[in-house]
This record gives sequence, C-alpha cells and structure tokens, in this order.
Amino acid sequence: MFLAACAPLVRAQDPFEIHVYEYEPLTRGEYSLEAHLNHEAQGTASRNGTLLPTDHQTHLTFEPTIGVSPEFAVGFMFLNAWEPGYNAQFAGWRVLPHFYLPEAWDLPVRIGFVSEFSFQNTRYEENSRRVELRPILDREFTRWQIVFNPVFERALHGPGTEHGWNFEPAVLLRWKRKSFAPSLEYYGEVESIDVRPRAQPEVHQLFAGGDWQVTRIFKINMGAGFDLAGRGPGLVLKSRFEWDWTHPGN
Repeated sequence: MFLAACAPLVRAQDPFEIHVYEYEPLTRGEYSLEAHLNHEAQGTASRNGTLLPTDHQTHLTFEPTIGVSPEFAVGFMFLNAWEPGYNAQFAGWRVLPHFYLPEAWDLPVRIGFVSEFSFQNTRYEENSRRVELRPILDREFTRWQIVFNPVFERALHGPGTEHGWNFEPAVLLRWKRKSFAPSLEYYGEVESIDVRPRAQPEVHQLFAGGDWQVTRIFKINMGAGFDLAGRGPGLVLKSRFEWDWTHPGN
C-alpha cells in the first residue's frame, strides 16, 4: 500500500499503439496498413525529465506490414506526436517480425508471436531503445472472440534498464457482429518482475469501443479508456484505421 501511494504514475499501454494483437497472418504478396490515432485527454501538465507533458498529447502511427510466407511477416512503425505549444515531431520508428503457427495444426487456440524493436525520441519515451516480446493466443467462438497477449517488455538504453523486464498483459473480448462488433480491452503493467524490489505497483486500464467493417478491406476501431487504479493516464481516446489487402488482386 505504501509503494502504491508513493510511486509516480507509470505509462501502462503504449500511447502510440493501443492494440491487442490478433492472429492475422499474411502470405507472400499480401500486405496491410494500419494508422493509429490516439489522444490523451487527461495527462501530466508539466515536463518530467526529458519527457514533454502528456496532457492533450496526440500520437499518429503508420504501420505497414508485408507478408513473407504464411508463417512470417515483417511490419514497421513510424511514430509521430504533437503536444500543444510544441511543433509536431517525428517520434521514432520500430521494426516488428511476426510469426504464426499454422491453423492446419488444429490447436485449441490460434498462436502467434510478435517481437518489437523500438527506437524512440526521448521527448516521448525516456528510454531511446526498447524490446517487446508479445505472444498471441486467439480463440473464436460462434458469437465471441477472446485474445490474450502476455507481453514482456524492457528498456535497452535509458533509465528504465535498471527495472529489468516488465509484464504487460492485454486482453480483448469481442462480440462478433457483421457491421459493428463491440469490444472491451484490458491493458495492465507490472514493473520489474525480475529485479528487486520485484513486482512494483500495477496499472490497470480498460477500454470500451468496437470495430466498424466499412468495406471488405477497410475497418475502423475506436474506443475510450481510463485507469482503474488511478496510477496510469486519465482519459485516453484511441482509434485505428486498417486497410487489409489479403489478395494481390486488390
């Protein structure tokens, strides 16, 4: 209780990409593009070290992904950010190898894995380099879909390196409907699971929203989230625009 009261706010989910990864393989010649547009309606009002204030900060990320084989794809992220009173800036880039186990194996859940190597501007992330390991466990039922990402993440350069690995679970629950599919998303963070003092106070955030299937290849996801424990950011608005060209003829 003492640690929870005295520890500073921590970041919870990534402000540039608020997204639970699903089982979405691409074969060779297929590709997709996602644009993530997120806004922190309630954030910090002053600078924290190299970090700019986050109140009313807006993040725009472009994420093209290219299929190499049915089990392997490569994605890239180009991060942009804007804070009132400052010019819009390029905030960094990432590379994301995607791996998937074949559905033909008939496993109880569909399994994938995405690793993420991040290189960011220290105005928006105090650690200039990070690595993230994201397993994907995806199960669909007749009317429901549930996806679990047990994420492990750590800083490779910057003050966060001393914290070791963080555990950042993410869960998606979707009610499957044809035009609009409502969903709930949960994002958590437990810091320093492998260094002392272990298991620092947690962040728990919940997002309510859904997906609109606008056309066969274009989908929009929107949602609003808040922290359940008062340790993460306040109100956050998120959106994702996805173009999915799953056939070369498209």
